[in-house]
Amino acid sequence: VQLQASGGGLVQPGGSLRLSCAASGRTFSSYAVAWFRQAPRKEREFVGVMRSSGRIYYADSVKGRFSISGDNAKNTVRLQMNSLKPEDAAVYYCAAGNPVLSYIESWRAYTYWGQGTQVTVSS
Repeated sequence: VQLQASGGGLVQPGGSLRLSCAASGRTFSSYAVAWFRQAPRKEREFVGVMRSSGRIYYADSVKGRFSISGDNAKNTVRLQMNSLKPEDAAVYYCAAGNPVLSYIESWRAYTYWGQGTQVTVSS
């Protein structure tokens, strides 16, 4: 599976961005698709995941502000980010795999990765 993340950019605090993760090679329906982010000098951080069942989980830090959705026709998973804060700034990655539930927040549990897209939140 090849993943292509896109949609990053510069946004003011309180603004919105929508990231997309497009897959080629196999359909997303076989995998859990997760979003992670990594800010400079910080660990890669779980943002959210859509499991193959369709169930979605979010990190507490983004719950209520971010939402994940899937477009099976386009084999794409999107991350809608609203009410962005400066601390949301990072490189955002999408990843695919089949982690068991207890490991869905671990980046090590995912096999396929996109290249990352930069999100900057600044006035």
